[in-house]
Amino acid sequence: MILLSTFDITFPLENPVLKFLVILLIILFAPILLDRVKIPHLLGLIIAGAIIGPFGFNLITRDSSIILSGTAGLLYIMFLAGLEIDMADFKKNAGKSSMLGLLGFIIPMVFGTAAGLYLLGYSFFTSVLMASMFSSHTLITYPIVSKLGISKNQAVNITVGSTLITNVLALLVLAVVVGMTSGEIDQNFALKLSISFIIFSSVIMLGFPPIARWFFKRYDDNVSQYIFVLVMVFLGAVISEIAGIEGIIGAFLAGLALNRLITRTSPLMNRIDFVGNAIFIPFFLLGVGMLIDYRAFFTDVETIIVAVTMSVIATVGKYIPAWIVQKSFRYSVDQRRLIFGLSNAQAAATLAAVLVGFNVIIGETADGEPIRLLSESILNGTIIMILVTCTIASFETQKGANNIARAENAEMDEEDKEPDERILIPVSNPETVDELIHLSALIKSKKNRTGLFALSIINNSNDEENANGANKQARKILEKAAITAASADIHLTELLRYDLNIVNGITSVIKEHGITDLILGLHVKKGISESFLGNLTEGILARSNKTTLVYKPAQPLNTLKRHFIVMPENAEKELGFPFWIFKVWNISRNTGDKLIFHGTEPTLRILRELHAKHPVEAAFHVFEDWDEILALTREIKIDDNLIIVMSRKGKPSYHPKMANVPKYLNKYFQTNSFILIYPMQIGVAQSAKFDFNNPSLLEPIEKLDEIGKTIAKIFKRK
Repeated sequence: MILLSTFDITFPLENPVLKFLVILLIILFAPILLDRVKIPHLLGLIIAGAIIGPFGFNLITRDSSIILSGTAGLLYIMFLAGLEIDMADFKKNAGKSSMLGLLGFIIPMVFGTAAGLYLLGYSFFTSVLMASMFSSHTLITYPIVSKLGISKNQAVNITVGSTLITNVLALLVLAVVVGMTSGEIDQNFALKLSISFIIFSSVIMLGFPPIARWFFKRYDDNVSQYIFVLVMVFLGAVISEIAGIEGIIGAFLAGLALNRLITRTSPLMNRIDFVGNAIFIPFFLLGVGMLIDYRAFFTDVETIIVAVTMSVIATVGKYIPAWIVQKSFRYSVDQRRLIFGLSNAQAAATLAAVLVGFNVIIGETADGEPIRLLSESILNGTIIMILVTCTIASFETQKGANNIARAENAEMDEEDKEPDERILIPVSNPETVDELIHLSALIKSKKNRTGLFALSIINNSNDEENANGANKQARKILEKAAITAASADIHLTELLRYDLNIVNGITSVIKEHGITDLILGLHVKKGISESFLGNLTEGILARSNKTTLVYKPAQPLNTLKRHFIVMPENAEKELGFPFWIFKVWNISRNTGDKLIFHGTEPTLRILRELHAKHPVEAAFHVFEDWDEILALTREIKIDDNLIIVMSRKGKPSYHPKMANVPKYLNKYFQTNSFILIYPMQIGVAQSAKFDFNNPSLLEPIEKLDEIGKTIAKIFKRK
């Protein structure tokens, strides 16, 4: 009884353990309960924050711990937006992003300033500052599109890109207005601000990548890597604030800077997504909800008028740019919903502007009361506007994202009836297991989270004692492979097999499980021997005919910058050409790394056409003589990967000089990672993912349109 009497349950809660428990219960149950009435999860957390906050039941105060967690969540959202953006599309659509960003800034600024001057009767500076709050936007609803897997949709891409423009311009207006009203503006203000912005953005975009690459090469501990990423996020925010710009811009740029170093399919990315969506982002949404004071509607008529005016202007001011962009670039109605939903929510820069403006004193009344640049009515109206815009944005984003995701899934229905992609990884060396799993995750179809097999073969001729030791070692390696795959949210099937011959064991498993692709690993510290290549060709390749990748990881995949792909003459005439091309394309899609293709003109012509329809960062160079591979030694740097496309004897793209590849690799590319690709051959049409009813496709493909159709079929369905 004495112990119970010391337990404090007075409201608002002060006990940190009880407070945290209540917050976790809300994060857990609020979305579940509100989902039944079709209210988006994000909006549910904001409403929950209003209910438990100081203006609701006052269960929890918006103290420093909530503010700290909320700030971290806001920075996390901006960081994720920069991290998940498709850099190839981002560059390709820079003009569209700029157009949306400028329209999304100018139109709300014009409407907001006019409303402040002529409808609300505010001063010029107050009207301009209030209008700047409508011009910015916060990607609060971004987790919705990320969760549904449509973050690479072009509408999402250009809206995320426009965020940088609108928020920088809005925060610039804030700095100018506050400076002019407080008398801090001088003739060098614009120059100082421009220089500080250039310096801080250069430090992040140019300095962060080499630091991160150095760290990831030397430290593979999961916890250390995640903490390092958090350090980069908050360091970017601090550098941004030192430059006089809101920290959200620095967090967004940090995401862009690390974009290529944190691959979409990596365990690190999975951890970043998980922790953000489970802890950081919900805390931010709850914190926003705690700001909402519903009582203002009943106590102050001016607050009601201001709140309604601000909500209408903010919504219309963001809808018009979305409509203009949709009509200009012929986007669908659902894409317009995405653009409007993502850009309509107000929170980060809006809160920064209203709090700064509220704290600026520009005079005082006859009674000695301070006259603020932004009045208390504007402060309360802003909180109501945040709730309204977040509500509209959540519903619009949810509807548009659901419709687009449903349409994409409908296109895949036919594919789902066909055999799944199945990748087999024979494992024997614990040093290479992680990288082999990472490679398989990069080349896999995006929608396919299954179909990965790890195989360990034990020599059946061992005596009982040796067999037991080999069994334990094999199971330990398989367990490590399963853990690595699980951390990337991929299910891996563990296979343990006893056999007298490794080649027999691998080929038997390929037949038994309908394997479509095979990944073989080489020891990190050793080269590739001619005997290995000979045994491989005569053994596994001759008997399986599956797409086979032989991989030697000299450094982590995510630290690579470029991939040099060397292709033989007639590479496009191989049956497996479209399949290995798709896998190489996936490497760039998931990492943002540049692909540099070297091949004959007919092969490059097909790849250029593919590149026009499915852009990634790529370059194309004519390569006609296998002796020219030595010339690549001058181009390939330490952080580059070499991919050589091989062939079997008697096949269309086979060249006798392929026998020299081991010698070249061991002599000139010892410190580089490399992948040897053996394309799928005739005899596996039944186990491929696509139905080749046309008999001509089972012969060497010679017609350009047939190759194009096959490639289009693969890329469309994936």
